[in-house]
Amino acid sequence: MLDLNPMLRDSMRTKCCALYGEARGHACFTRLMALLETFRAEHPELQRLVDPAARLSQRDAILITYGGSLRAEGEPPLQTLHRFLRRYLSGAISAVHILPFFPYSSDDGFSVIDYTAVDPALGTWDDVRRLGQDFDLMFDLVINHVSAQSEWFRRFKTGDPAYEDFFIRVDPATDLSAVVRPRTLPLLTPVETVRGVEYVWTTFSEDQIDLNFANPDVLLRIVEVLLFYVQQGMTYLRLDAIAYLWKRIGTPCIHLEQTHTVVRLFRDIFDAVAPHVIMITETNVPHEENISYFGSGWDEAQMVYQFPLPPLTLHAFVTGDATVLSRWAAGLTPPSPATTFFNFTASHDGIGVRPLEGILPTTEIDRLVERAQRHGGAVSYRTNSDGSQSPYELNINYFDALSDPRGGEPIERQVARFLASQAIQLALAGVPGIYIHSVLGSRNWNEGVAQTGRLRTINREALQAAAVERELADPTSRRAQVFTGYRRLLEVRTNESAFHPNGTQQVLDLHPALFGLLRTAPDGREQIAALHNVSAQDITVSLRGAVEGAAGGWRDLLSGETPGPDAPVTLAPYQVRWLKAQP
Repeated sequence: MLDLNPMLRDSMRTKCCALYGEARGHACFTRLMALLETFRAEHPELQRLVDPAARLSQRDAILITYGGSLRAEGEPPLQTLHRFLRRYLSGAISAVHILPFFPYSSDDGFSVIDYTAVDPALGTWDDVRRLGQDFDLMFDLVINHVSAQSEWFRRFKTGDPAYEDFFIRVDPATDLSAVVRPRTLPLLTPVETVRGVEYVWTTFSEDQIDLNFANPDVLLRIVEVLLFYVQQGMTYLRLDAIAYLWKRIGTPCIHLEQTHTVVRLFRDIFDAVAPHVIMITETNVPHEENISYFGSGWDEAQMVYQFPLPPLTLHAFVTGDATVLSRWAAGLTPPSPATTFFNFTASHDGIGVRPLEGILPTTEIDRLVERAQRHGGAVSYRTNSDGSQSPYELNINYFDALSDPRGGEPIERQVARFLASQAIQLALAGVPGIYIHSVLGSRNWNEGVAQTGRLRTINREALQAAAVERELADPTSRRAQVFTGYRRLLEVRTNESAFHPNGTQQVLDLHPALFGLLRTAPDGREQIAALHNVSAQDITVSLRGAVEGAAGGWRDLLSGETPGPDAPVTLAPYQVRWLKAQP
């Protein structure tokens, strides 16, 4: 039997029985222990103890990228990516989230054909492991569904009894109106099988067939995948679309207790055999639902995506008023020192607007929708339980969401606005997730949308590495201006303990146009007043009385200026000032 803390072993047994009942649950637990025992014996080097509150620091920043985002003639894209990151971002980022790099059939990787293979068009596992020698790695676990072209689904259709219950078959006459839908596509898809035409559950598309986690065989196969990823060097595990994992007809089929139980079981598994692994849940839903995946703060994900941040930051710059963003940020409190937020503004997907429910009125959400369309983007919709449709996400590059690509505004002003939005992301308590097209200053790729017919393609352009490097070498180019400013922000952040994910955070109410934070190091010895002007106006404020402990004045970490303790502080339009208190 696996040599585990008895409480941890009992916890896993209890969860298996909660999912599958006493008899099936105990059988599942026994098989799970056998898997973990073998893995632990083969990888004793992974058993090192990890202090949950000390595994992350201000030096952690994660780049989000497709394995093929950068390309070079005659070179596997994963090698091109590795070479580029070593040259341009070493010391500025600590980890790389390689979006699904497995063989796939649609959705730019999120319709996985084989969980254990690397797409040969990108490279090999050796390429992934070599990248992991210089940067920590985040892998996706896309387990709500698999590709319709996967071996698992092929064997289901051909009648293989081992796969008969791997997928969810439903009578099309069943009332499924209670199910929460993230898409407007049909929930059930007819497929030809040896048993005749059957309707299978497809939450996201007809090519993405939902797995049946009510079958313990499915759970155990996914655990095998998890352990394989750890072997390949994974440090962060992103649980893609995890909220929809468990289905029970007659319920919304989102955030079910069984789903949370599976997440807690995964946490137990990693605590048992690979305690360094950090789980992050991806749930594009309203804020309170999103943070439910922290669990107690000790038993579910260590990190959750900060989904309200992208649209709220956009709203602040659209209105020139940070009041709503500040009010929301004032309520952010991770439930334990072992948890933190994954702060991002842009990703491979659009800017989700569901997280704004209960924060912004519909009229303000409509204002963001109109702006995205006016700036060359589009809007994706979801179907509500009453059959109506509402905006789900804005499909637009974040740079262009902030600045109209056809507006004729000076590029320097556009860059300043964009970098101010990114500085907010970097200053907030948590770990920043930085999309590659953000750090490279990309814009809408409308030609790609025309080619694929998919709205999300607008922010997924594959770039030629040589062309990007030429632009970065030209200090007047948009890419160079964005990249240089972004890297500078990252370099400053990594050296300041006040920006530690577990440092305290207080919103400074100085002016409606300023998003201000007082960040304090975990040991209380250092403080930074991080000020961000979201407006096109000069703003002058006083920090006197708002912040204690700056008897020696301030030092601006970005400009080098040293305002006195009582001196007024002025911010030009879209300026960022990170003021470190001088004792």
